[in-house]
Amino acid sequence: MTSAASLRPESGENRGKLRTGLTTGACATAAAVAATRQLLLGQSTDVASIRLPGGSYRQLSIADLKLDQGAAVAGVIKDAGDDPDATHGARLWVEVILRAEPGVQFIAGAGVGTVTRKGLVIPVGEPAINPVPRQMIRDHLQQLADEADYRGGFRVTVGIDNGERIALRTMNGRLGIVGGLSVLGTTGIVRPFSCSAYIASIHQSIDVAGANAIDHIAACTGGTSESYAQQRYGLCDAAIVEMGDLFGAVLKYLRRNPVGFLSLCAGFGKIGKFAQGNLDTHSRRCDIDFAWLAQQVADLGGDLSLQEAVRNSNTSIEALGYCQQQDIPLGNHIAEMALVVARSYLPASIGVDVCAVDRAGKLVGYAHE
Repeated sequence: MTSAASLRPESGENRGKLRTGLTTGACATAAAVAATRQLLLGQSTDVASIRLPGGSYRQLSIADLKLDQGAAVAGVIKDAGDDPDATHGARLWVEVILRAEPGVQFIAGAGVGTVTRKGLVIPVGEPAINPVPRQMIRDHLQQLADEADYRGGFRVTVGIDNGERIALRTMNGRLGIVGGLSVLGTTGIVRPFSCSAYIASIHQSIDVAGANAIDHIAACTGGTSESYAQQRYGLCDAAIVEMGDLFGAVLKYLRRNPVGFLSLCAGFGKIGKFAQGNLDTHSRRCDIDFAWLAQQVADLGGDLSLQEAVRNSNTSIEALGYCQQQDIPLGNHIAEMALVVARSYLPASIGVDVCAVDRAGKLVGYAHE
């Protein structure tokens, strides 16, 4: 568990703020430090101090530490602060064994995945431990080696209890990371609701598609829109980018890393929010604007009673239903507006279309160039 002193606001102007947490990479580093300190210096500790990439230091509680036949194993309980992180509360463990060869050899333990598909920053066949956590572990172990006047190397196995089960709630399988979770982090800190990990997964999905010569991707907001995209276009899993509410993360990344064709597939409500220019369509960021929808109905020739019905709707699907009853093409109109927004972010070389679906996965709006 990360220390309360380092992460939890205590008083004054900080009271009430959301807590930050520490990444799996930071937790792995702390566990590696505790295990290696036991091996090299014979020192058992219940707290490990680590230096984060930005230069600050954090102290992490060591949940358990044991020495067994030349191997030291330390565990850390992941604290993601107030972020809804899939790994919050999970036990991450590291086993360290000394070896004659210099340097650090990384092994995927139970619950940590292995890379099986090109396009990620880690080569195929390697444990899914990202570059920054690897470097953090190397740096800290080298410091301990210098302190102990040790000239050999280390074999570092990183595992996460129940990691394979937890990974089912992530995009790892689609990215080609098999057998568990990834050990992530670029700053060491998890900022509540920053979506940084999700955005990184979106970018990785696009990279994997490019590395595997996939020229048509579909960015989808959830399972219903994913199923529709796969059925409509016949795309493989690697061509599906699970973007959630983060339209902007897809479009901005494609400006620098283009593909041949992008299909935006989402529920009608999210397409409507995006059509208004919202790049994050989560309900905490923006609401469905029924007055705006009513104005679109007016622009399409809908009468005053229909406009009023749309304005007083409880859901966007209810509003759409009223329009469908009167043959007002609100779905296609909103999709066309969304297409204009998407085009404003994408280079001309990328083709694009927009599919809006209802809760049953039926197409209710479509636009293409």
